[in-house]
Amino acid sequence: MFSPRTIEPDIPVCGSTLRPVTSTDITNFVIDLVVTRRLSTEGAERQLPLPQAVFHILVALADQDRHGYAIMQHVVTRTNGALKLSPGTLYGSIKRMLADGLIVEVETRPAPKDDERRRYYRMTRFGHEVAQAEANRLTTLLRQAYAAGLTSKRAW
Repeated sequence: MFSPRTIEPDIPVCGSTLRPVTSTDITNFVIDLVVTRRLSTEGAERQLPLPQAVFHILVALADQDRHGYAIMQHVVTRTNGALKLSPGTLYGSIKRMLADGLIVEVETRPAPKDDERRRYYRMTRFGHEVAQAEANRLTTLLRQAYAAGLTSKRAW
């Protein structure tokens, strides 16, 4: 019997519900493996600076897989309404992020009765590296602003 396990940390081969491996799971795994290996050799820093929407999408996907509307809601909540991604900005960014290997589409559904039309996205290892590099870049900028007297230390 096939037991639940993970080949790569962020690409499940068989989820916790013991569902069969699908062709999309295998395709996403191969894409992640090939794209991540290719892009990692180029370095995450080459992707920087990230557009604001892309960074917020990566942050939204850092802790769990989400569908598009859930990403939009997460960004609004996390920014206290200061940033609202329009559907055009969200899905245009997602399209580029898929092509750049920052995220992959997954078939795994959090609930069995979830709307099958929803597409769920997951951050790849390379996406995680890029998000970390961007966070480090922004931290450095904030430290420089503090040193120049442009912000208080309480801001961060």
